[in-house]
Amino acid sequence: MPNVDRRHFLKLAAAMGATLAWGCASVHPSTSGWRERRELYPQGVASGDPDADSVLLWTRRPYADGRDSAMLIVEVAEDAAFTRVIATASAKVQAASDWTCRVLVGHLPPAGEYWYRFVDEAGNGSRIGRTLTAPADDDPRPAKFAFVSCQCLPEGYNNGYRRMIHEDENASREERLGFVLHLGDFIYEVVQYPDQVKNGRYDRKLTFPITFPKGKVVARNRFWVPDSLEDYRVCYKAYLLDPDLQDARARWPFVCVWDNHEISWNGWQSIQEFAGTDGWVPGQRLKVAGNQAWFEYQPARVLPPGSKLDTFNAPTVEDVLLKPGDFDDTGLGTEPNNLAAINSLIIYRALRWGRHIDLLLTDNRSFRSRDPGNHDEIGPLFEGDTLGFVPEELWAQLDAGRAYDGGHPPDKLSIGDRSVDNYVAKAAPQSMLGATQKAWFIDRLRNAKATWKVWGNSLGTLETRVDPQNLPPGIGNWKGKGYGLMTVYDWGSVFHERAEIYDAVRDAGMTGFAIVAGDRHSFWAGYAAKGLPPNAPFEPVGVSFVGGSMSSVGSAEANEYTQKKENNPTRALYIAEDKDGRPQATQNLTLRHGVRSAFAYAESKDVQKALAVRNPELAPHLTFVDNGGHGYATVRCDAEKMVTEFVCIPRPIARAPGNDGGPLRYRVRHEVPLWKAGEPPRMTQTVVEGDVGLSV
Repeated sequence: MPNVDRRHFLKLAAAMGATLAWGCASVHPSTSGWRERRELYPQGVASGDPDADSVLLWTRRPYADGRDSAMLIVEVAEDAAFTRVIATASAKVQAASDWTCRVLVGHLPPAGEYWYRFVDEAGNGSRIGRTLTAPADDDPRPAKFAFVSCQCLPEGYNNGYRRMIHEDENASREERLGFVLHLGDFIYEVVQYPDQVKNGRYDRKLTFPITFPKGKVVARNRFWVPDSLEDYRVCYKAYLLDPDLQDARARWPFVCVWDNHEISWNGWQSIQEFAGTDGWVPGQRLKVAGNQAWFEYQPARVLPPGSKLDTFNAPTVEDVLLKPGDFDDTGLGTEPNNLAAINSLIIYRALRWGRHIDLLLTDNRSFRSRDPGNHDEIGPLFEGDTLGFVPEELWAQLDAGRAYDGGHPPDKLSIGDRSVDNYVAKAAPQSMLGATQKAWFIDRLRNAKATWKVWGNSLGTLETRVDPQNLPPGIGNWKGKGYGLMTVYDWGSVFHERAEIYDAVRDAGMTGFAIVAGDRHSFWAGYAAKGLPPNAPFEPVGVSFVGGSMSSVGSAEANEYTQKKENNPTRALYIAEDKDGRPQATQNLTLRHGVRSAFAYAESKDVQKALAVRNPELAPHLTFVDNGGHGYATVRCDAEKMVTEFVCIPRPIARAPGNDGGPLRYRVRHEVPLWKAGEPPRMTQTVVEGDVGLSV
């Protein structure tokens, strides 16, 4: 390969805070004297963000003898026995980066399988990791990956990873996964100490693996959260001791984005908000610290501005309380400390995997505008409300701001006979991406060339629509004009900006547009459409999926405890018992088929009777909903179709014995043939094994 390519890789490696290891034509046996000492590399090894000729490798080798740095050797081989070593390099670890090490291995053949390990100066070696390079852009072979999210160490176990490893080890080579896409909440920065927990949490017996060196108490003493860089690092170190997660990182390259819990529970830009705390909490310092810890522990192909070869270049910021006047016309906080904090690490990026996948990843937290519903002014509209749903027409006004109704927003926001001044009448529409990232995303989407254009997204895009206008008499008092929304925090209610993206897909005549997302702790499948009848024609431009949580509690489990049987007329909308007295997630019916179906099932215990009274106009965008789903999903793409499988496991309240991750609840397959420009996508669904309950 010409020298200019090596110079390019050197520059790229330096920008990513990585050492460069250069693949070579000569192949030779290892001479490192490696002997495995896993206890000296307690967080294992990992790889990430592969492309067709390089991949990023990672490990952590801490020292406690007073030194501030050390040198490791990394070896990359074509075989697990390291008789065919093709790359070797020296890499520094140092206390300043918490002893983590990043190595970019370049000049590798595409679609390759490689093994790697790290060795210290005494021959003490890490465990062996396996990684892959992406196929060349014109490689026609099918592509397959898994997507996961939401793993909460103190309250569950990563049995899904163990199942994923088991199935991959027993699959044919052409059916194995190429990478794992992690869509956020890799850690949970909110932790509880024993004195804050009296009786566990729902089905979970909590563990206490994390104690912050500093930390701070929030939410009326319900949680501890980080208050320093070292606090965030402690989280990652604890999570990466988990054997199932560590084994998964050693088997596949991971491609990661963050969601909220990597930085702050209800954080946006550099602002923190906590239940029980009045107002905004300035968090510029902690935003930088959270970004730095993520960079140190995730082998991601990201470019911190001005980064050095082996440390994160953290800007010096002050915690400054932002005020409403500190935001520009698009909702971006222009206060200098805020800008420095949110720009200290840019993680939105794109990767290519052969002929069939262009993967576009976005950051939904660092640049988003203020939630238009999170204003005290709206409170009077919901006084006395017992249903908890937001009228669809009200949220459309809040979301669109001054752009509502072609630039003619109402002067008042109203529910029934109550109204308040429209406090967003002069505000820009809500933005999840921010202006700069949105322009980048739409441009990359329009120019994507692969068969399938996959948006890797930490937040779901499918509406959580409900039909409380059809509630039986005496059940609540719905004052909306029609449909409502069960939740209004993710892309399912960012109508205006989502429509901009979907219109760009439509106007480009794009086919093969697909969204994979996390965060909801539930499995969803359906169609990407900017509007639903009767407010708008149903014109899907793609397909959309949400994966269940790896271990975090889902709403079905929570409802078993929070939806009491006594004096609770709306309980049937969320949970009911079957003929054998077992709890069933009627919330799935409410979202998929309507409130009449949920009440019919609660009364009859009969699915067919429930479906006989379904509302066919409620959710044309949904084909599957399971609010009790844990596990992972796989995606297989080729020139003709995309097949997404939901692999659902039982509640991970104990570590599964053995090597297969335990039994499955179900496996369901969603098949989407590639459609032609101007045609809508079509999805077919097959339950491969198990029982999906009320999910369809």
